[in-house]
Amino acid sequence: MTAAPLALPDLAHKRVELVTGSRSGITIGVALHSSALGPGLGGCRLWRYRHWSDGLGDVLRLSSAMTLKNSLAGLDYGGGKAVIALGPDDELDDGRRRDALLDLGDLVHSFDGTYITTEDVGVTEHDMVVVRERTPHVVGLPASLGGAGEPAEGTALGVHASLEVVLERVFGSRAVADRSFVISGLGQVGSRLARRLAAAGARLHVTDIVDKRALADELGAIWIAPEQALTTAADVLVPAGLGGVLTASVIEQLPVRAVVGPANNPLAERVGAAQLAERGILYAPDFLVNAGGVIHLALMAEGATSVVLDARLRAIGDTLARVLDAAEAEGVTPLDAAEALAVERVQGAGRAGR
Repeated sequence: MTAAPLALPDLAHKRVELVTGSRSGITIGVALHSSALGPGLGGCRLWRYRHWSDGLGDVLRLSSAMTLKNSLAGLDYGGGKAVIALGPDDELDDGRRRDALLDLGDLVHSFDGTYITTEDVGVTEHDMVVVRERTPHVVGLPASLGGAGEPAEGTALGVHASLEVVLERVFGSRAVADRSFVISGLGQVGSRLARRLAAAGARLHVTDIVDKRALADELGAIWIAPEQALTTAADVLVPAGLGGVLTASVIEQLPVRAVVGPANNPLAERVGAAQLAERGILYAPDFLVNAGGVIHLALMAEGATSVVLDARLRAIGDTLARVLDAAEAEGVTPLDAAEALAVERVQGAGRAGR
């Protein structure tokens, strides 16, 4: 790619709040990036950080990505995110966890419905039941309580649809059989995606920071150490853990033809998208391909049928194809093209006064 990156407008955050939980004493933050399309919708991440400012940086990045994700997914929701930022020495027993979730509920409620929370890394659908004690602005409760349930299957389906589009672009066929994949991260989404790919005849190398060799054996996959995920040759790298792994030095040696995965923000720096393109590695923007979870939560909350939901999840692949077409026509990276398409919809809603 030789064209300069698109000059996207600076969509500043609408509201950011960081508090010390009155019950838990833990730093809790909510960032509402945009509500042009509707209330901000995005999960809460519970994670351990070296300093509270790292948690703030995380929630700012993730909330802006949710604006792009929800826009490209065609949802009438803006972008928002929450974080429960544990310190290096914070102990979190069951009682203090509950307190932190109640504190989160209070903070979410202070946004008066402009931000709706749900689960993310470190948080479960059952945790949302606790948050719901303090605010109605929650989705993703267990199906047994009338909620949308676990959204990971929706995310996995959207990533799988995206993989098929990328395989067609790179190899001329959507067939998964006999293609090789490195899946880095076997959590709720990564494990489901691994099962889908294995059932379709893919050759898998898998890893996780937790020893899940039993799953690898079950799938007929090759287990590799976590540090080998970025150096193992394959057709496609599927980052399915935490973000920031694709640094400049990693990209320079990356032995794959494409990168497609559910991990948020896998690029350590935005310029990594151009570096991947220069190496001939097709990068499918994360906020596009991993939108299945939020689509599941949003549509289930609106009472959509399973047929409608399935069609919207599979349409993620159609959106990716449109983005790849635009990138090729305009001589920009898929990241540039995806951002431009998402921002266009957000700005259009803003001009219409939504």
